[in-house]
Amino acid sequence: MDEFKDIQNLEAGFLQVFIAHTSASLCLNENADPTVRQDLERHFNEMVPENMPYYKHDYEGPDDMPAHIKATLLGAQVLIPITRGSLNLGTWQGIYLCEHRDNGGSRRLILSAFGV
Repeated sequence: MDEFKDIQNLEAGFLQVFIAHTSASLCLNENADPTVRQDLERHFNEMVPENMPYYKHDYEGPDDMPAHIKATLLGAQVLIPITRGSLNLGTWQGIYLCEHRDNGGSRRLILSAFGV
């Protein structure tokens, strides 16, 4: 993380990444093969479809309530260990910012690093 130099000063600690939105989420997953992202999106769209007759919250369109459900399932934060100044991710792991709206706007992330 070249943009967040404070991590380099930590021998051991954690990086918390938090997304300050209710219709997008964060998760860790394989980041080597782009078909993983495609399959995840297809699966979530099947699992949480739009236009369900029991959705009441649809003020911003048919993708509104499904976006909130998907964000709830995945979560708003990830916590990554820091070891000797580097993120200690698995070989293939990456941080996904999952946009659940068809036309999502800008998203704000809050990064907090703590440790020794």
